[in-house]
Amino acid sequence: MASTTTQNSQKFHTSNPYEKQFGYSRAVRRGPFIFVSGTTSIDGTTGVLLHPESAYEQERQIFAEIVGAVEAVGGTREDVVRVRMFVTADEDSGDVGRALKESFGAVGPAATMILGAKFVDAQMKVEIEADAVMLTLW
Repeated sequence: MASTTTQNSQKFHTSNPYEKQFGYSRAVRRGPFIFVSGTTSIDGTTGVLLHPESAYEQERQIFAEIVGAVEAVGGTREDVVRVRMFVTADEDSGDVGRALKESFGAVGPAATMILGAKFVDAQMKVEIEADAVMLTLW
């Protein structure tokens, strides 16, 4: 995992193979704003999809990856203000909502859940992107 800084922004990359293949960053910080790319349960170190059998476990892994990306560019879990959750199967929506509540608790970010998504790997059940705003500048 690597972080690069330019005059105006900071970028964070993992070993997720899609970042390199498609040319994007896991997270980008510009001033107080942090944007985390759509994240699946691919382990940021190994590049292996984790928990292919469970939307709930995928989401727990995803939120850990998102918080790690936010922290890598100087933010915290409490700075996350919005999440967008894309879910393949309607029946997984309850588990996905439960994982959101367990992962963020009182932070209570604004959230959107879209059902019926299709991803680049059929074993991916959930993909989430997040935005954070830091109240103090670097």
